[in-house]
This record gives sequence, C-alpha cells and structure tokens, in this order.
Amino acid sequence: METKAAADNAETDRPGPKGGAAVVAIWNDIRPEARADFYEWHNREHMAERVGIPGFLRGRRFVAIDGQPEFFTLYDTSGPQVLVGADYLQRLNHPTPWTRRAITAFVNMSRSLCRVVFSLGAGEGGLMMTLRYEVADGREAQMTDALTKRVLPKLFARPGVARARLCVADRPASSIQTAEKKDTERARVPSWIILVEGAAEAAALKSACDELLSLDVLTAAGATTPVERGLYQLQYALSPDRGGAAH
Repeated sequence: METKAAADNAETDRPGPKGGAAVVAIWNDIRPEARADFYEWHNREHMAERVGIPGFLRGRRFVAIDGQPEFFTLYDTSGPQVLVGADYLQRLNHPTPWTRRAITAFVNMSRSLCRVVFSLGAGEGGLMMTLRYEVADGREAQMTDALTKRVLPKLFARPGVARARLCVADRPASSIQTAEKKDTERARVPSWIILVEGAAEAAALKSACDELLSLDVLTAAGATTPVERGLYQLQYALSPDRGGAAH
C-alpha cells in the first residue's frame, strides 16, 4: 500500500495525456538480419496497432546508449485492467502476419505488465534509465518505503530529471499465454522496475542514477542481484491522437 508520505510527494498517474496507471515494459535485442524489417514493422504497423487499443495512452521505443538489450519499448495505459482486458488480449491472440514474422527475430527478451505504484513528474524525457531486479521475500515494504520516501524524491530533485517512476509487475497478467507468445522465445518477467526520464545531458542522468540508485542502495533495501540497468535514448513515439488506430 502506498504510504501517506509517498502520496503527498507523488503525482498520481491518472488516465489522460500526462500519465498512465500501468505500463507494458519490453526489453529486447533483434537478430542482425531482421533489423530493417523490425524498424519498418514497429514504426508502420505494430506501435500504431498497440496505441489504437482502448486504454493505451502512448508508445515509445528507445535504443541503448549504455547497457543491454539494445531496445526498450514502453506503453503507458490508463490502468491495470487494460492489460488483462478483452481488447488487448484480442490483439495478442490474433497477431498479423507481419507481427508473426517480425517477433521471431526477438532475442534476450524481458516483458512485464506493471502497475505504477509511485510517480514523480508529468514530463517526458528523451532519455530513459531503466533498472530491473527482484526483491527478497518479506522485504517488499522496505523497498517501497526506501524508494518512495527517500530515494526517488531525491533523484527527481536532480537537475535534468523529468520523471521518476516505480513499477511492480503483475506476474499473473505478464504470464498469460497468448498466440503471439508462441512465436517468440520465452521472455523473462522482471518484478521490480524503476524508470527515470531525463531531459538534459545523458551524463547527468547517468551520474544521478549511479549515485542514488547504486547497487549498494538497492541491495540495502532488499534487492537481490543482478540489478540490470540500461541508459536509453528515444527513437520513436506514437499516441492515439498522432496516428494510432485500432485494427
């Protein structure tokens, strides 16, 4: 449960143009021979299809500056119910022929359907630091308190930080078997995800995150290793009012 202090400091994510109460977070590499096809599919068909689903607010694809996998895709939605709703599942169970071909080239994939449990800031940055990890059993409340009461407010106050969010995976929703999943390698499901958006220099965002979200800080609060981090730069973005349409 979100603490009062966290609620006082956080901008609550609500349906609308500035935020989503749940996200789909995807990390992946692409086989070299399929890169050109991946870009065309993702730009021209797939992201438009996704943001055309009722409740999807925007989609953004980032490419790695530092870290792996190479690509990070984030979809903001109006709430967790969207991620288990009939409209989204309809698309996952009826992939287009292009989707079936393109996703066979995905490797090193992680995918989590997450509830946004804490959020600071309404802006969107062109830079994104992502952290993925697990928390030891029984220490979930300690991790939440450390991040929401101390760490993320300090991080958000740093120059150039546009947004900071804590997301926790809905593992049952993330594990629903669909027709689309049959065409891809088995994806990992990170349970705890921190997303920090930057709107200045990449070095400034990296330095702030290295200091305030260091391995020592996270393990002291209950994280288990490895803690996987990556610094990404925005490559493509789309929202329903910019061309997304239901298929």
